[in-house]
Amino acid sequence: MDAAMLTLGVLAVAAFLFATEIIPLAVTAMGAAIALGLLGVLTPAQVFSGLSNSTVVLFAGMFIIGAAMFQTGLAQKIGIAVVKKSGNDERALMAALMLITIVLSSVSSNTATVACLMPVVIQICAAAKLPVSPQLMALAVAANVGGTITMIGTPPNILMSATLGASGLTPFGFFEFAWIGIPLSIVGMIYMLTIGRRLCPRKLVDSEAFAKEEEDTNDPRKMMICAVILIGVVIAMVLEKQINVPMQTSAIIGGLLCVLTGCLTEKQAYQGVDWTTIFLFAGMLPLASAMEHSGAGAIIAHEVVGLIGDHPSPMVIVAAMFVLSCGLTQFMSNTAASALLAPIAISIAQSIGVSPYPVVMAIGIAASCAFTTPVATPPNTLVLGPGKFRFMDYVKVGVPLVFVSLIVCLAVIPLVWPF
Repeated sequence: MDAAMLTLGVLAVAAFLFATEIIPLAVTAMGAAIALGLLGVLTPAQVFSGLSNSTVVLFAGMFIIGAAMFQTGLAQKIGIAVVKKSGNDERALMAALMLITIVLSSVSSNTATVACLMPVVIQICAAAKLPVSPQLMALAVAANVGGTITMIGTPPNILMSATLGASGLTPFGFFEFAWIGIPLSIVGMIYMLTIGRRLCPRKLVDSEAFAKEEEDTNDPRKMMICAVILIGVVIAMVLEKQINVPMQTSAIIGGLLCVLTGCLTEKQAYQGVDWTTIFLFAGMLPLASAMEHSGAGAIIAHEVVGLIGDHPSPMVIVAAMFVLSCGLTQFMSNTAASALLAPIAISIAQSIGVSPYPVVMAIGIAASCAFTTPVATPPNTLVLGPGKFRFMDYVKVGVPLVFVSLIVCLAVIPLVWPF
């Protein structure tokens, strides 16, 4: 059996395991890479090449900085200050909440952002006797769209860049995602403030359970140090070419400084790294490379193009990949879904002679449009209980937002990344 068919076989098994999560996602990813090595498709060095990939190192560094933001109380302080200034007006509270969530999610874990802001929102809603359900749904939506603004905002973004690099193409820049991420975030805010909040249930919280706020025991000095480190790292990433310091180096230096200055302990730094994501990347990058070099991606591309038509419009391909990525993301890991589709999309684009960048970007953005099920992304799951949501509440709010997001992507992506 040739290398292409072996790779397709491994991909099929990985796709099944990703969708069902019978075994952990990271185990599936690393198992796929190791299987390709044992079958002779990849060399031993290629099997574990993902662990030394620069984007994986970048993500690890930013995980530590993000953990320091929450450990020092910096993220909580920012969130509380902004949300409380909105007063007791429901729409003003939602606008302030979504704005700060979008900003925090663009530079740190969206799951951690929701986990830190959720108790604050519940306390404010309880005190003001406001329905908590619309606010928590808005929190989850903002966390999802906010992550699309930067490369490190959400795992699919950095995976899209890494996949382009593995295919011999120039990766996306750190803030390049903002061209689509900011419009999508604005549209998401407008949708929730007008239509989305009306589609949410109007459940209240028990004021007694959340009447007493936690005492602030955070160290202001450490907060300031963490803020300076974060700002310094972001500036260094923006000026990467001018100062000749790679982004991953800036991220690791920032992470080390967080530990050296006492913003968090060494143990907390290790705990702050999402090792599942790290090993998921490390396993999927060799698989993406195998699909490229074995011809497996080209075979899938040929079949997909055949289904679409002999001369498919690039816009149709972008729309099809968006729908496929978004659909998979509602029931499986968005990182896993985008990891499966990205190398296939590159092959499809190259087979019809168009730029792969708009197609890959559509997949990455669609993977973050995880609005329609409570299991689509951790922020959705976090607000499920406190918001007293049912499965269909996510469907009612999420499906229209997915269609709106598709329209935004079809309008913006071809303008920024021409075919």
